[in-house]
Amino acid sequence: MKQINILQYVVSMIVVVLLVSCGGVTQSPQDDPLPPPENATPLVAQLIIEGNRLFTEHRWTAAIGKYEEAIQAQPKLAEAHYNLGMALYKKGPVSGARPHFIEAADLAPGHPVIWNAPPFRKYGTVESSTPASSSDGHMGHQH
Repeated sequence: MKQINILQYVVSMIVVVLLVSCGGVTQSPQDDPLPPPENATPLVAQLIIEGNRLFTEHRWTAAIGKYEEAIQAQPKLAEAHYNLGMALYKKGPVSGARPHFIEAADLAPGHPVIWNAPPFRKYGTVESSTPASSSDGHMGHQH
């Protein structure tokens, strides 16, 4: 009897490992802001961390301000644009979030969280919906 239970346990653990390694178990979509990347300056990393804290407290306007500061200091961070997009999406109106989701996707091709986030997916593919660049290079939005 003990051998059957052990065998069942081993078989079930093998199945779990195979499911996880083959992608049979999917993670829930990212609904939280991203942490600062390794290439963020110390100031920008701190701004993103503070923005993320405010985001988790549902203080959208304050979080938006921190993410905007981070983007002004280091405009090429996909994570800062994504987080700003998420905060704008949560606060509404969602139309303000779209350019930042697109910018994040442009800056981080194939990033699994950015490209699979439900708010971003609502706006279609980057190829079909990227706004024309404005003369100031901000993809049709202001920082």
